[in-house]
Amino acid sequence: MFSLESRIFHSICVALVLLDLFYIPYNWYAGLYVGSFSALVFGILFVYQYYLSRFKAKRHNTSIFGLAGLIIFSLNYFTNSGIDGSTDLIWPAYLLLVLAISPYKQHLQWLITYVICFLIIHFIEFRYPDLIHHPITPGKGQFIDRVTAFPIPVFLVYIIIRFIRRSYDNERRVALEKTLAVEISKEQILAQNEQLEKSNSEKDKLMSIISHDLRSPLINIQNYLELLNESQVDDVNRPLLERALIQSTNGAVQMLSNFLHWSKSQMDGVNANLVAINLGATLQGTIEMESANAAQKNITLQVSIPASLQVFADADMLQLVVRNLISNAIKFTPTGGKIDINAQQLINECQITISDNGKGIPDEKQPKIFSIKAQSTYGTNNEKGIGLGLMLCKEFIEHQGGRIDFKSTMDQGSSFFVFVQLVRPSETGS
Repeated sequence: MFSLESRIFHSICVALVLLDLFYIPYNWYAGLYVGSFSALVFGILFVYQYYLSRFKAKRHNTSIFGLAGLIIFSLNYFTNSGIDGSTDLIWPAYLLLVLAISPYKQHLQWLITYVICFLIIHFIEFRYPDLIHHPITPGKGQFIDRVTAFPIPVFLVYIIIRFIRRSYDNERRVALEKTLAVEISKEQILAQNEQLEKSNSEKDKLMSIISHDLRSPLINIQNYLELLNESQVDDVNRPLLERALIQSTNGAVQMLSNFLHWSKSQMDGVNANLVAINLGATLQGTIEMESANAAQKNITLQVSIPASLQVFADADMLQLVVRNLISNAIKFTPTGGKIDINAQQLINECQITISDNGKGIPDEKQPKIFSIKAQSTYGTNNEKGIGLGLMLCKEFIEHQGGRIDFKSTMDQGSSFFVFVQLVRPSETGS
């Protein structure tokens, strides 16, 4: 919660007060009464300012410390052997302390002030050497004075450098974390933009295709109704036109059904309600409906689904998938062809297979068969779609925890495989 300057100040206060506990009695014992008094003043000053800063949340007064240092060290310089004493050793360290706990804008001012004061005091000693008091004897006394004074600047420098380095490392770490977060965020935004552009492109393509492909059956119905209104359709041509209209209308209904399911899944998300269902009973209505469509092209539907086979699936989704696959098989199987629908139990899943002997899928189209990029192809009787069915099948099957695959050979037919979760007899019993 404190600034770097305050944290440095708190640590230095604690260290200097501990040193004062030694230097006050030592200086007094050594006859350095001014030094002892100076240490006492510093101790009181630091304790009071530490209390205000640490516990009262009041910022320490840098000016007090800067001026107190100038006054006390100047007096100590004249009373403690001048240039031969230890004051010059402590003075630069104290200036470092003042710079560390003061705002940046004051640094140059304090530096100039201390340098000028330092030069003035030494110049006074040079011109008036008698003003210097020499309480310390050369040799042993001077040695003790220097040795005992040395820890003060050492501790100050150590604490300040330690905090500066730690602060630098912390700020560097925070900066790197922010940079990394920005990069990750940037990548996410780019990925989202790319996904959004892709989604918009897909929707634009769908709308363009649907608007184009729906016009044809609607125009055919309109033309037929106009012919009926004008009584220009005889009994011979009417059945042909009606069959063509039924085929066109069925294609449009299938197209709209797929599009509405896909639109709903895009807006609301796909929520699969997985329950244990009997596969044959669930698909019976779908197969019967598609059998009627197959009969219009004289296509035979052969169904082989074990009566006891049960799977975990969403009934509505599974019916839509199988309906699309059978509808596609009818679309690309010639008149008089055959479609096989069977299901078998594998080790951990159930495989549903829809096979036909139609015209197959070209090799160049197979890699994109389950994507929006798949191009719609006309059926054997010029049936038209929008290429959305297989993409919807893949999406719905994967949301049920299953998968879909296929194999196809040109002019020989295609087989689509749907894999869903299998229900074990023990699971149905429980």
